[in-house]
Amino acid sequence: MRNIFVVIALLLAVQSGAQTYNSTGGTIIDNSPNSFTQTVSGLTPTSIDSAHGLVEVCIDITHTYDADLEISLVSPDGTTINLLSRVGGGGDNFTGTCLNQSATTSIGSGSAPFTGTYKPMENIGEVNNGQNGNGVWTLQVDDTWAQDMGVLNSWSLTFGPGAPYPFSLDSSELPIVIIDTYGQTIPDEPKVNGNMKIIYNGVGMINYITDPANEYDGKVGVEIRGASSANYPQKPYAIETRDIFDADSNVSVFGWPSESDWVLISHYNDKSFMRNPLAYRIFHGMGHYSSRYQLCEVIINGVYQGIYMFGEKIKRDNGRVDIAKLDSTENTGDDVTGGYIFKTDYWDWNDSWQSNYSPIDHTNYDIHFVYHYPKPDRITLAQQTYLQAYVDSFETALYGNNFDDPILGYRAYIDVASFIDYLIINEVSRNNDGFKKSRYYHKDKYSNGGLMKAGPLWDFDWAWKNINECSIFAATDGSGWAHNINDCSPDVNSPGWYVRLMQDTVFVNEVKCRYETLRTSLLDTTFINTYIDSVVQLVSNAQDRHYTKWTTLGINVGAPEVGPIPTTFQGEVDAFKDWIALRLDWLDNNLPGTCHGLSVNDMSNTFGQVKVYPNPTNDLAQLAFTLEEQETVTIQLWSVDGRKVAEVYRGQLGAGQHTLPINARALAQGTYLIHLVGDHGYFTSKMLVKQ
Repeated sequence: MRNIFVVIALLLAVQSGAQTYNSTGGTIIDNSPNSFTQTVSGLTPTSIDSAHGLVEVCIDITHTYDADLEISLVSPDGTTINLLSRVGGGGDNFTGTCLNQSATTSIGSGSAPFTGTYKPMENIGEVNNGQNGNGVWTLQVDDTWAQDMGVLNSWSLTFGPGAPYPFSLDSSELPIVIIDTYGQTIPDEPKVNGNMKIIYNGVGMINYITDPANEYDGKVGVEIRGASSANYPQKPYAIETRDIFDADSNVSVFGWPSESDWVLISHYNDKSFMRNPLAYRIFHGMGHYSSRYQLCEVIINGVYQGIYMFGEKIKRDNGRVDIAKLDSTENTGDDVTGGYIFKTDYWDWNDSWQSNYSPIDHTNYDIHFVYHYPKPDRITLAQQTYLQAYVDSFETALYGNNFDDPILGYRAYIDVASFIDYLIINEVSRNNDGFKKSRYYHKDKYSNGGLMKAGPLWDFDWAWKNINECSIFAATDGSGWAHNINDCSPDVNSPGWYVRLMQDTVFVNEVKCRYETLRTSLLDTTFINTYIDSVVQLVSNAQDRHYTKWTTLGINVGAPEVGPIPTTFQGEVDAFKDWIALRLDWLDNNLPGTCHGLSVNDMSNTFGQVKVYPNPTNDLAQLAFTLEEQETVTIQLWSVDGRKVAEVYRGQLGAGQHTLPINARALAQGTYLIHLVGDHGYFTSKMLVKQ
């Protein structure tokens, strides 16, 4: 009887044209990539496409903690398909698990041991591109964590008629970015040469794949970028526009300032397509630089990759982080005081330095700062020494007994308004990364102001949602202070500066005032929802294509989200709006401080129009300003290298106009900063002394 069933099965296979190739596997080495190959031969027809191609991949794996595994299939021509990535949580094994594009249930919606047939996380039809199916196929099993060994017991490939086919993009309401690396695999680094075309016919216009590349058409260097995001199936990329000699070439795209360094940020972990864009939009509206961005659809080496955010890399440039250029020869005086960009992020001893201070709430934590500009291999010893000393002076003041003194405390070192805005946007979004990594700071020369500023923003794909990253970020009622990230045993320790800053009553009141002002504009729910709706309209057709490519709706991918995960794009949008409304409501009721009706700008400068004349001078200069009410005023003169030169005045002054003399006769030639500090605000002016 058993032989009869075998014969019937063989006859059905022949009639259907299905051909199955079976292979054994082997040990899955812990915390390591593992490659298992099998050779397909005798496949007929040899060319695989929608008429006859790969229809199913089956695996049988013994492994504890399935979520450690990422499994991909590599075809003979190198096309790679992500079959599954970190599914099943702490469940065990994949027992008789088959991946088939016609399945109704996604692998991400299943549970261990995943017995049965599921839709893979990427369209399996991408391999059915007309290539010769005969050859070496590779099952790539990446074990991403230690402590759980496993075994690939067996795996199989089934070819047959009516196979899925590669998705082909014809047109889009979004710009179309096409990258060709001439058959080269794009590595983590270094960049490989390629060509990039950008097709964009303008707002409201349809862009066709057959249109000329009217936004950019030229050489590029491309590499995978990012840390955790580099492990997502939809890879993020760093792009450098290049000239015919392969040197970096500054170009303008989308009407932005000319530059050569760009990024393509994937949306594998952001199924709304707007977590980064919304944060950047708000921070820019606050008056700060944010990376310019453009949602687009991307094709790489002929394969559709879905929706990306094309944007500006964080970089010192007049059109980006507008601080002074710092050459290797600038090591003394005003020259060495800026500009700098540094950050809190993943670090090593070659690209960073360690702070002399630990956070006041976690005194056992060590803190490191990473050089960004100048780059770690270009910054000179004198520049390192200066920057480290400046940050150390700030931290000494911040953690000192007089930390809240407007002259002796932290305000002498930082641009308070930027730190307030950075705090607000990261708290509104309850950004998991905003206070520990991808956290940037920048500082210009003393002659250009010289204070350290917070920002630019970066990396919000783990924000604006509830994630299983300790109770702060998992709370579903909108609660929790993101700046207390050190309470979560983070992978990168936070400096914890905001814990100390929030002990200053004046700072807390300034935060309250700024937040209340923003709630009537950029943080008004009507403004936010209008922005969200505009993005929804823009991607209404593209999102269908994206989720045909990446079947991630309803699946917990990337950030470990808490609660039900929407199964539709509209569900993602609704959940996004609801989360923001809930968070803002919580902040409305829990943000400390008292505003007294003042905005942060009112509190920053209460001296009216400040004038210094004559300026330049080598004799007596006059400092003129106006007070609206009686205040205790302190006026000090500082050099651009951070030394207090003189105290011009300290005492009470009544309401009205005031003019005070500043003796410049004994001063050396150069630029000086005049700091005015009153009961309700502060102001800095410049004075130039010439001999």
